[in-house]
Amino acid sequence: MRKLLLSTTDLATAAVLTANIAVADVSISAGTEWTYSSRSSQVAASDGTTFATDSEIAFKFSNKTDSGLTVGYTAELEGDGDGTSTIDESTLSISGGFGKIMLGRHDSVMDTFGFEAEDAVTEQSGTTHAASASIDVGNGAQQMSGDDQKVTYHLPAMGGLTVGVSFADSGTNTGTDEIAYGFSYTAEAAGNTITLSGASATQEVSGGVDIDSQNIGAKITSGNVSFIVANSTYEASDENRSSTGAGASYTMANGMVIGAYTFKSEDDSDAGEQYTKSGVEAMYTIAAGLKAIVNVDDYDYKIGTETAATADSGTISKLTIQAAF
Repeated sequence: MRKLLLSTTDLATAAVLTANIAVADVSISAGTEWTYSSRSSQVAASDGTTFATDSEIAFKFSNKTDSGLTVGYTAELEGDGDGTSTIDESTLSISGGFGKIMLGRHDSVMDTFGFEAEDAVTEQSGTTHAASASIDVGNGAQQMSGDDQKVTYHLPAMGGLTVGVSFADSGTNTGTDEIAYGFSYTAEAAGNTITLSGASATQEVSGGVDIDSQNIGAKITSGNVSFIVANSTYEASDENRSSTGAGASYTMANGMVIGAYTFKSEDDSDAGEQYTKSGVEAMYTIAAGLKAIVNVDDYDYKIGTETAATADSGTISKLTIQAAF
């Protein structure tokens, strides 16, 4: 009899605990891609062919409280071809009628709201000039803090307007805190969808010139066609960069997406230093969650009076097999 009573008590205790423990919705998603790249370059160390892989697994947890708040946690596990892996982002989020607060390691609103010409294509060839060069190789917003610890707040959506702010604390006695602001406004006009977006960030530099970065862009979608224009600036000690670009994409009847872009970056602090890049892409969906992407990018980097860099020009052709789960 005693044994039966103890078992009954244990069951009752377990039932009470279960009733008071929040049961979260859990989702796991993954993406991976394999790339073959062939590059012709004036720099011998960059000329040749390479294989590469990149992958990510995202773990997402979400729970709705009795008071109506949505509490979430996201962890992203990054992996690459050298066999290493790391937690790229780890973020706690709290959202409700007041908006959304994000705490932890994640991108700033510069990444959330920034536009660039290369958004017209799915795959980007990445850095294509000497690593020592001080010029923008992209046309989008620059976030100096990356995935460092930060606090982000997004206001509740007001019609087609969304606004956010991020603050990254660099820690004690370092003096490199970063604050960023961003907005996006979407409207329908004559059957077209128009989105205006902008972002601005400032990072403190202890005893030096603060770093400032801005980006503004627009995207127009009309049926199967999309157009993007964007401009970005970056100012720091001995740096005064500006980049302007445009891109377009078209979705064909068979599901293939064709994209193209071009942009030009200049640094007014070093006369004659400029970087231009143009590219085309064809993306085809082989099956649900499986895509083949072909890119051809042409670039040219002139050093001007920048003595700590190496001039380079060339072409990058790339085949990517991409899978999502």
